[in-house]
Amino acid sequence: MKIVNLLNRVLKSQGQQLPKENEYMYWSPFVAHHKPKLQVNIKNGKWHCWVSGEGGHNFFQLFKKVGVTQKYYDELRQLSNEFVSYNYIPEIKLKKDVKLPDEYKPMWIESKSIFYKHALKYLKSRGISEDDMIKYSIGYCEDGLYSNRIIIPSYDDEGKLNFFVGRDVFDSKLKYRNSPTPKNIVGFDLFVNWEEPILLVEGALDAITAKVNSIPLFGKTIMSNLKKKILQKKVKTLYIALDNDAVKDSMRIVEELMNEGIKVHMITMIEKDPNDLGYEKFTDVKDLTKETSFKQLMKYKLGMV
Repeated sequence: MKIVNLLNRVLKSQGQQLPKENEYMYWSPFVAHHKPKLQVNIKNGKWHCWVSGEGGHNFFQLFKKVGVTQKYYDELRQLSNEFVSYNYIPEIKLKKDVKLPDEYKPMWIESKSIFYKHALKYLKSRGISEDDMIKYSIGYCEDGLYSNRIIIPSYDDEGKLNFFVGRDVFDSKLKYRNSPTPKNIVGFDLFVNWEEPILLVEGALDAITAKVNSIPLFGKTIMSNLKKKILQKKVKTLYIALDNDAVKDSMRIVEELMNEGIKVHMITMIEKDPNDLGYEKFTDVKDLTKETSFKQLMKYKLGMV
């Protein structure tokens, strides 16, 4: 089949056909492993690496991730009639760099504007200090797409912007309007010391509240780039403190990292999140949280805790 031949060339390995119809297994370009771990469905285009967690819903995503030349994209489009589940094959768009809104203004520069005062009051009510505003480059927008929002940027380990959060200070129906870029990044990477225990939390304000070595997931899932870096840096100890409505999500992450040999401490949140609890109370809870054992994890799964 032509699509198999194309995949063999792109992935630089011979696809092994699986018993399940249309499923093939390849050596993964995303991780070094002694067995083929990249599973591909040649009809619907779905693909998944069982070790790195990388995956997608079409071959264009896979080709982009691997970094192929234009001739392979052209060849793939010519074969598009083989993909019975595709009604439309998207054109590949280059990834855009993250850019702060043009209307962004820094919080540490005092202003007489009414919204600045609202933003300052909101941040202080959430326990965010002026030092925090400077350290994390927190700003605000009075106009534009991000109007009435505080802006919390995230920077990678080289100091390059990789994401930002836009939080409405008036608690509108659309609380968050974030940067139009993927969340598959390492949040607040610029401030992380990978030789020390790491804390994973849901939101940017949670990470700022917890202060030391805190990484916001910007959700309830550990993305592939973050997991990859945790493994690359050989993190030995990790804490996880998701909101109290995300116990199942926490358990999934705990189990995933425990299987990698990492000592994980699953923090049980009574309050909604670390920011609601505040730095001192959250730190006390964190310090009292012991390493999660496999037995405890099973009790959580069975609803015995």
